[in-house]
Amino acid sequence: MESILLSLPFLTSRDVSPLLAASLIHAAVDEVLQKDLTEFKLQNVETEGEGDEERFTLLDGESLQRCFFNKLRDVCSEWQKQLPPLRPLARFLLVSIHAIRNARRKMEDRHVLLPEFNQLFGLSDDVDRAYFAVFDGHGGVDAANYSATHLHVNVGLHEEIVKNPAEALKCSFRKTDEMFLFKAKREKLRSGTTGVSALIVGNKLHIAWLGDSQVMLVQQGKAVTLMEPHKPEREDERARIETLGGCVTYMDCWRVNGTLAVSRAIGDICQKPYVSGDADGDSFELTGSEDYLLLACDGFFDAIKPHEVVDLVLDHLMQTKGVGLKAAERLVAAAKENGSSDNITVLVVFLRDPQDILADCLRDSKSPRADDDAQSSPFNFLSCEAAAAQ
Repeated sequence: MESILLSLPFLTSRDVSPLLAASLIHAAVDEVLQKDLTEFKLQNVETEGEGDEERFTLLDGESLQRCFFNKLRDVCSEWQKQLPPLRPLARFLLVSIHAIRNARRKMEDRHVLLPEFNQLFGLSDDVDRAYFAVFDGHGGVDAANYSATHLHVNVGLHEEIVKNPAEALKCSFRKTDEMFLFKAKREKLRSGTTGVSALIVGNKLHIAWLGDSQVMLVQQGKAVTLMEPHKPEREDERARIETLGGCVTYMDCWRVNGTLAVSRAIGDICQKPYVSGDADGDSFELTGSEDYLLLACDGFFDAIKPHEVVDLVLDHLMQTKGVGLKAAERLVAAAKENGSSDNITVLVVFLRDPQDILADCLRDSKSPRADDDAQSSPFNFLSCEAAAAQ
Protein backbone atom coordinates (compact mmCIF):
# COMPACT_ATOMS: atom_id res chain seq x y z
CA MET A 1 0.00 0.00 0.00
CA GLU A 2 2.89 2.33 0.74
CA SER A 3 4.14 1.59 -2.79
CA ILE A 4 1.06 3.26 -4.28
CA LEU A 5 1.76 6.58 -2.54
CA LEU A 6 5.46 6.38 -3.43
CA SER A 7 4.93 5.49 -7.08
CA LEU A 8 2.36 8.19 -7.89
CA PRO A 9 4.72 11.15 -7.31
CA PHE A 10 7.58 9.09 -8.77
CA LEU A 11 5.75 8.74 -12.08
CA THR A 12 4.23 12.23 -12.23
CA SER A 13 7.65 13.78 -11.53
CA ARG A 14 8.75 12.13 -14.78
CA ASP A 15 5.98 13.85 -16.75
CA VAL A 16 3.63 10.86 -16.70
CA SER A 17 0.03 12.11 -16.64
CA PRO A 18 -1.88 11.28 -13.42
CA LEU A 19 -4.40 9.26 -15.44
CA LEU A 20 -1.68 7.11 -17.01
CA ALA A 21 0.26 6.87 -13.73
CA ALA A 22 -2.77 5.49 -11.86
CA SER A 23 -3.43 2.97 -14.62
CA LEU A 24 0.20 1.81 -14.63
CA ILE A 25 0.19 1.38 -10.86
CA HIS A 26 -3.01 -0.68 -10.94
CA ALA A 27 -1.55 -2.95 -13.61
CA ALA A 28 1.65 -3.45 -11.60
CA VAL A 29 -0.24 -4.15 -8.35
CA ASP A 30 -2.48 -6.62 -10.20
CA GLU A 31 0.56 -8.52 -11.45
CA VAL A 32 2.20 -8.59 -8.01
CA LEU A 33 -0.99 -9.97 -6.43
CA GLN A 34 -1.00 -12.83 -8.93
CA LYS A 35 2.36 -13.98 -7.56
CA ASP A 36 2.84 -16.44 -4.73
CA LEU A 37 3.55 -14.03 -1.86
CA THR A 38 4.79 -16.68 0.58
CA GLU A 39 8.38 -15.69 -0.20
CA PHE A 40 7.70 -12.31 1.45
CA LYS A 41 6.10 -13.83 4.56
CA LEU A 42 7.76 -12.93 7.87
CA GLN A 43 5.47 -14.51 10.46
CA ASN A 44 1.89 -15.12 11.48
CA VAL A 45 0.62 -13.05 14.38
CA GLU A 46 -2.42 -13.73 16.52
CA THR A 47 -4.25 -11.01 18.36
CA GLU A 48 -7.38 -11.13 20.47
CA GLY A 49 -10.42 -9.48 18.97
CA GLU A 50 -13.78 -8.90 20.64
CA GLY A 51 -14.62 -12.54 20.12
CA ASP A 52 -12.28 -15.03 18.55
CA GLU A 53 -8.60 -14.53 17.97
CA GLU A 54 -7.66 -12.89 14.70
CA ARG A 55 -4.73 -14.07 12.62
CA PHE A 56 -2.54 -11.71 10.58
CA THR A 57 0.32 -12.41 8.23
CA LEU A 58 3.23 -9.99 8.30
CA LEU A 59 5.15 -9.48 5.06
CA ASP A 60 8.63 -8.17 4.36
CA GLY A 61 7.70 -4.68 3.16
CA GLU A 62 11.11 -3.82 1.70
CA SER A 63 11.30 -6.94 -0.50
CA LEU A 64 7.65 -6.61 -1.56
CA GLN A 65 8.18 -2.96 -2.48
CA ARG A 66 11.22 -3.90 -4.57
CA CYS A 67 9.12 -6.52 -6.35
CA PHE A 68 6.38 -3.96 -7.04
CA PHE A 69 8.74 -1.40 -8.56
CA ASN A 70 10.30 -4.08 -10.76
CA LYS A 71 6.81 -4.98 -11.99
CA LEU A 72 6.02 -1.30 -12.52
CA ARG A 73 9.13 -0.95 -14.67
CA ASP A 74 8.07 -4.01 -16.71
CA VAL A 75 4.56 -2.64 -17.23
CA CYS A 76 5.95 0.73 -18.34
CA SER A 77 8.18 -1.00 -20.92
CA GLU A 78 5.27 -3.08 -22.18
CA TRP A 79 2.88 -0.13 -22.46
CA GLN A 80 5.48 1.89 -24.39
CA LYS A 81 4.95 -0.59 -27.21
CA GLN A 82 1.15 -0.61 -27.04
CA LEU A 83 -0.72 1.87 -24.85
CA PRO A 84 -4.19 0.63 -23.78
CA PRO A 85 -7.14 3.04 -24.15
CA LEU A 86 -7.60 5.35 -21.16
CA ARG A 87 -10.91 7.06 -20.39
CA PRO A 88 -10.45 10.58 -18.96
CA LEU A 89 -12.69 12.05 -16.28
CA ALA A 90 -15.94 13.53 -17.57
CA ARG A 91 -16.36 15.84 -14.56
CA PHE A 92 -14.34 19.04 -14.24
CA LEU A 93 -11.97 18.88 -11.27
CA LEU A 94 -9.20 21.32 -10.39
CA VAL A 95 -7.35 20.78 -7.10
CA SER A 96 -5.51 23.41 -5.07
CA ILE A 97 -3.58 22.14 -2.05
CA HIS A 98 -1.35 23.87 0.48
CA ALA A 99 -0.01 22.67 3.86
CA ILE A 100 2.36 24.26 6.38
CA ARG A 101 3.94 23.21 9.68
CA ASN A 102 3.35 26.72 10.98
CA ALA A 103 4.58 27.34 14.55
CA ARG A 104 4.42 23.68 15.60
CA ARG A 105 7.57 21.63 16.16
CA LYS A 106 6.46 18.90 13.76
CA MET A 107 4.18 18.62 10.75
CA GLU A 108 1.58 15.97 11.63
CA ASP A 109 -0.99 16.68 8.88
CA ARG A 110 -1.29 14.44 5.84
CA HIS A 111 -3.50 14.67 2.76
CA VAL A 112 -4.47 12.49 -0.20
CA LEU A 113 -5.93 13.47 -3.58
CA LEU A 114 -6.94 10.80 -6.09
CA PRO A 115 -9.01 12.18 -8.98
CA GLU A 116 -7.98 9.00 -10.86
CA PHE A 117 -9.60 6.69 -8.29
CA ASN A 118 -11.13 4.42 -10.96
CA GLN A 119 -7.84 3.87 -12.75
CA LEU A 120 -5.97 3.16 -9.52
CA PHE A 121 -8.40 0.43 -8.49
CA GLY A 122 -9.33 -0.91 -11.91
CA LEU A 123 -12.97 0.20 -11.81
CA SER A 124 -14.00 0.08 -15.47
CA ASP A 125 -17.67 1.14 -15.41
CA ASP A 126 -18.89 4.48 -16.80
CA VAL A 127 -19.13 6.20 -13.40
CA ASP A 128 -16.45 8.76 -12.50
CA ARG A 129 -14.97 8.50 -9.00
CA ALA A 130 -12.57 10.82 -7.17
CA TYR A 131 -11.30 10.66 -3.59
CA PHE A 132 -9.88 13.37 -1.32
CA ALA A 133 -8.86 13.29 2.34
CA VAL A 134 -7.14 15.32 5.07
CA PHE A 135 -5.71 13.79 8.25
CA ASP A 136 -4.60 15.76 11.32
CA GLY A 137 -2.33 13.66 13.52
CA HIS A 138 -1.66 14.11 17.22
CA GLY A 139 0.83 12.45 19.55
CA GLY A 140 3.05 11.65 16.59
CA VAL A 141 2.63 11.18 12.87
CA ASP A 142 2.22 7.38 12.73
CA ALA A 143 -1.58 7.30 12.71
CA ALA A 144 -1.86 10.06 10.09
CA ASN A 145 0.74 8.37 7.88
CA TYR A 146 -1.02 5.03 8.20
CA SER A 147 -4.45 6.48 7.43
CA ALA A 148 -3.19 8.43 4.41
CA THR A 149 -1.66 5.20 3.11
CA HIS A 150 -4.44 2.71 3.84
CA LEU A 151 -7.87 4.37 4.04
CA HIS A 152 -8.35 4.90 0.29
CA VAL A 153 -7.12 1.35 -0.37
CA ASN A 154 -9.73 -0.01 2.04
CA VAL A 155 -12.36 2.09 0.24
CA GLY A 156 -11.28 0.94 -3.22
CA LEU A 157 -11.21 -2.73 -2.23
CA HIS A 158 -14.45 -2.68 -0.22
CA GLU A 159 -17.07 -5.09 -1.55
CA GLU A 160 -19.71 -2.31 -1.60
CA ILE A 161 -17.65 0.29 -3.47
CA VAL A 162 -19.82 0.02 -6.60
CA LYS A 163 -23.29 -0.62 -5.12
CA ASN A 164 -23.03 1.36 -1.89
CA PRO A 165 -20.04 3.74 -1.93
CA ALA A 166 -21.30 5.66 1.12
CA GLU A 167 -21.15 2.47 3.17
CA ALA A 168 -17.75 1.57 1.73
CA LEU A 169 -16.34 4.95 2.73
CA LYS A 170 -17.78 4.94 6.24
CA CYS A 171 -16.85 1.30 6.98
CA SER A 172 -13.30 1.87 5.74
CA PHE A 173 -12.66 4.30 8.59
CA ARG A 174 -13.51 1.57 11.09
CA LYS A 175 -11.36 -0.98 9.25
CA THR A 176 -8.42 1.43 9.07
CA ASP A 177 -8.76 2.13 12.80
CA GLU A 178 -8.76 -1.60 13.59
CA MET A 179 -5.72 -2.17 11.37
CA PHE A 180 -3.79 0.66 12.96
CA LEU A 181 -4.71 -0.41 16.50
CA PHE A 182 -3.18 -3.81 15.75
CA LYS A 183 -0.01 -2.09 14.56
CA ALA A 184 -0.05 0.27 17.54
CA LYS A 185 -0.35 -2.59 20.01
CA ARG A 186 2.47 -4.52 18.36
CA GLU A 187 4.80 -1.50 18.04
CA LYS A 188 3.69 0.40 21.19
CA LEU A 189 2.39 3.45 19.31
CA ARG A 190 0.09 5.93 21.02
CA SER A 191 -0.63 8.44 18.25
CA GLY A 192 -4.01 9.19 16.72
CA THR A 193 -5.46 11.21 13.87
CA THR A 194 -8.66 12.92 12.92
CA GLY A 195 -9.74 12.46 9.33
CA VAL A 196 -12.19 13.78 6.78
CA SER A 197 -12.72 12.33 3.32
CA ALA A 198 -14.85 13.02 0.28
CA LEU A 199 -15.70 10.50 -2.43
CA ILE A 200 -17.32 11.87 -5.58
CA VAL A 201 -19.19 9.13 -7.45
CA GLY A 202 -20.93 10.37 -10.58
CA ASN A 203 -23.37 13.05 -9.43
CA LYS A 204 -23.17 12.08 -5.76
CA LEU A 205 -20.89 13.40 -3.04
CA HIS A 206 -20.20 11.05 -0.13
CA ILE A 207 -18.36 12.29 2.95
CA ALA A 208 -17.15 10.62 6.15
CA TRP A 209 -15.23 11.99 9.10
CA LEU A 210 -13.76 11.38 12.55
CA GLY A 211 -12.85 14.28 14.82
CA ASP A 212 -12.63 17.98 14.01
CA SER A 213 -11.16 18.10 10.51
CA GLN A 214 -13.97 19.32 8.27
CA VAL A 215 -15.34 19.44 4.75
CA MET A 216 -17.57 22.22 3.43
CA LEU A 217 -19.20 23.02 0.10
CA VAL A 218 -19.62 26.33 -1.68
CA GLN A 219 -22.61 26.47 -4.00
CA GLN A 220 -23.39 29.52 -6.12
CA GLY A 221 -21.23 31.68 -3.90
CA LYS A 222 -22.75 30.50 -0.60
CA ALA A 223 -21.17 28.30 2.07
CA VAL A 224 -23.06 25.07 2.76
CA THR A 225 -22.44 23.20 6.04
CA LEU A 226 -22.16 19.45 5.42
CA MET A 227 -21.16 18.09 8.84
CA GLU A 228 -20.69 18.66 12.55
CA PRO A 229 -17.22 17.88 13.94
CA HIS A 230 -16.75 15.39 16.77
CA LYS A 231 -15.87 17.40 19.85
CA PRO A 232 -16.24 16.28 23.48
CA GLU A 233 -18.57 19.16 24.35
CA ARG A 234 -21.20 17.96 21.86
CA GLU A 235 -24.14 16.73 23.94
CA ASP A 236 -24.38 13.38 22.17
CA GLU A 237 -20.62 12.80 22.30
CA ARG A 238 -20.43 13.68 25.99
CA ALA A 239 -23.31 11.27 26.73
CA ARG A 240 -21.62 8.47 24.77
CA ILE A 241 -18.31 8.95 26.59
CA GLU A 242 -19.89 9.13 30.05
CA THR A 243 -22.04 6.04 29.38
CA LEU A 244 -18.82 4.14 28.66
CA GLY A 245 -17.37 5.29 31.99
CA GLY A 246 -15.22 8.13 30.69
CA CYS A 247 -15.44 11.83 31.49
CA VAL A 248 -15.32 15.17 29.70
CA THR A 249 -13.47 17.92 31.54
CA TYR A 250 -12.46 21.48 30.74
CA MET A 251 -8.70 22.11 30.66
CA ASP A 252 -8.19 25.17 28.40
CA CYS A 253 -10.80 23.42 26.21
CA TRP A 254 -13.15 20.44 26.60
CA ARG A 255 -11.19 17.17 26.63
CA VAL A 256 -11.89 13.43 26.80
CA ASN A 257 -10.58 12.12 30.14
CA GLY A 258 -8.61 15.35 30.49
CA THR A 259 -6.43 14.64 27.45
CA LEU A 260 -7.80 14.74 23.89
CA ALA A 261 -9.79 17.66 22.47
CA VAL A 262 -11.52 15.38 19.95
CA SER A 263 -13.97 12.59 20.73
CA ARG A 264 -13.41 10.37 17.67
CA ALA A 265 -10.20 9.44 15.89
CA ILE A 266 -8.22 6.69 14.24
CA GLY A 267 -5.72 5.29 16.73
CA ASP A 268 -5.34 6.67 20.29
CA ILE A 269 -5.13 3.12 21.62
CA CYS A 270 -4.92 4.29 25.24
CA GLN A 271 -8.20 6.21 24.94
CA LYS A 272 -10.34 3.55 23.28
CA PRO A 273 -13.33 3.12 23.46
CA TYR A 274 -13.98 6.65 24.74
CA VAL A 275 -12.35 8.08 21.62
CA SER A 276 -14.38 6.19 19.04
CA GLY A 277 -13.18 4.91 15.68
CA ASP A 278 -16.70 4.92 14.21
CA ALA A 279 -17.04 7.56 11.49
CA ASP A 280 -20.11 9.61 10.68
CA GLY A 281 -21.07 10.05 7.04
CA ASP A 282 -23.53 11.73 4.70
CA SER A 283 -24.36 11.90 0.99
CA PHE A 284 -25.47 14.76 -1.24
CA GLU A 285 -26.68 15.16 -4.82
CA LEU A 286 -24.48 17.29 -7.09
CA THR A 287 -26.58 19.40 -9.46
CA GLY A 288 -23.77 21.17 -11.34
CA SER A 289 -24.29 24.44 -9.46
CA GLU A 290 -21.57 23.64 -6.90
CA ASP A 291 -18.46 25.85 -7.05
CA TYR A 292 -15.96 23.90 -4.93
CA LEU A 293 -15.35 21.60 -1.98
CA LEU A 294 -12.94 22.50 0.81
CA LEU A 295 -11.34 19.97 3.16
CA ALA A 296 -9.16 21.25 6.01
CA CYS A 297 -7.88 20.51 9.51
CA ASP A 298 -8.88 22.36 12.67
CA GLY A 299 -5.79 24.56 12.35
CA PHE A 300 -7.70 26.23 9.53
CA PHE A 301 -11.31 26.10 10.74
CA ASP A 302 -10.44 27.42 14.21
CA ALA A 303 -9.23 30.62 12.53
CA ILE A 304 -11.47 31.00 9.48
CA LYS A 305 -15.27 30.74 9.42
CA PRO A 306 -17.06 29.08 6.46
CA HIS A 307 -18.57 32.32 5.19
CA GLU A 308 -15.11 33.91 5.22
CA VAL A 309 -13.85 31.15 2.91
CA VAL A 310 -16.23 32.34 0.20
CA ASP A 311 -14.95 35.91 0.41
CA LEU A 312 -11.29 34.89 0.49
CA VAL A 313 -11.54 32.58 -2.51
CA LEU A 314 -13.53 35.14 -4.48
CA ASP A 315 -11.02 37.86 -3.68
CA HIS A 316 -8.21 35.54 -4.79
CA LEU A 317 -9.97 34.84 -8.10
CA MET A 318 -10.39 38.59 -8.60
CA GLN A 319 -6.68 39.18 -8.15
CA THR A 320 -5.62 36.27 -10.36
CA LYS A 321 -8.29 36.85 -13.04
CA GLY A 322 -9.86 33.47 -12.40
CA VAL A 323 -6.79 31.29 -11.83
CA GLY A 324 -7.56 29.03 -8.87
CA LEU A 325 -4.40 26.94 -8.50
CA LYS A 326 -3.13 28.94 -5.50
CA ALA A 327 -6.48 29.43 -3.77
CA ALA A 328 -5.47 27.05 -0.95
CA GLU A 329 -2.29 29.04 -0.40
CA ARG A 330 -4.34 32.20 0.07
CA LEU A 331 -6.61 30.46 2.59
CA VAL A 332 -3.70 29.05 4.59
CA ALA A 333 -2.10 32.51 4.74
CA ALA A 334 -5.36 33.99 5.99
CA ALA A 335 -5.62 31.41 8.78
CA LYS A 336 -2.07 32.13 9.85
CA GLU A 337 -2.74 35.89 9.81
CA ASN A 338 -5.81 35.29 11.98
CA GLY A 339 -3.65 33.74 14.69
CA SER A 340 -3.55 30.01 13.94
CA SER A 341 -0.29 28.48 15.24
CA ASP A 342 -1.28 24.88 14.47
CA ASN A 343 -0.39 22.80 11.42
CA ILE A 344 -2.61 24.01 8.59
CA THR A 345 -3.73 21.94 5.59
CA VAL A 346 -6.28 23.18 3.05
CA LEU A 347 -7.47 21.22 0.03
CA VAL A 348 -9.78 23.00 -2.44
CA VAL A 349 -11.51 20.94 -5.13
CA PHE A 350 -13.05 23.19 -7.79
CA LEU A 351 -16.11 21.50 -9.28
CA ARG A 352 -16.51 24.29 -11.85
CA ASP A 353 -13.93 26.28 -13.76
CA PRO A 354 -12.81 29.19 -11.53
CA GLN A 355 -13.14 31.44 -14.58
CA ASP A 356 -16.86 30.59 -14.69
CA ILE A 357 -17.24 31.19 -10.95
CA LEU A 358 -15.71 34.65 -11.37
CA ALA A 359 -17.81 35.38 -14.48
CA ASP A 360 -21.00 34.47 -12.58
CA CYS A 361 -20.02 36.83 -9.78
CA LEU A 362 -19.49 39.67 -12.24
CA ARG A 363 -22.75 38.94 -14.02
CA ASP A 364 -24.73 38.77 -10.76
CA SER A 365 -23.25 42.10 -9.62
CA LYS A 366 -24.92 43.78 -12.61
CA SER A 367 -28.31 42.08 -12.15
CA PRO A 368 -31.37 44.00 -10.82
CA ARG A 369 -31.09 41.97 -7.59
CA ALA A 370 -27.53 43.09 -6.93
CA ASP A 371 -28.60 45.72 -4.39
CA ASP A 372 -30.50 43.12 -2.34
CA ASP A 373 -27.62 40.65 -2.57
CA ALA A 374 -25.16 43.31 -1.44
CA GLN A 375 -27.04 43.72 1.84
CA SER A 376 -26.54 40.05 2.70
CA SER A 377 -23.00 39.77 1.30
CA PRO A 378 -21.42 43.20 0.87
CA PHE A 379 -17.92 41.84 0.29
CA ASN A 380 -19.03 39.77 -2.70
CA PHE A 381 -20.95 42.64 -4.29
CA LEU A 382 -18.24 45.26 -3.76
CA SER A 383 -15.49 42.92 -4.92
CA CYS A 384 -17.38 42.10 -8.09
CA GLU A 385 -18.02 45.78 -8.71
CA ALA A 386 -14.32 46.54 -8.26
CA ALA A 387 -13.34 43.77 -10.64
CA ALA A 388 -15.79 44.95 -13.23
CA ALA A 389 -14.29 48.43 -13.05
CA GLN A 390 -10.71 47.20 -13.65
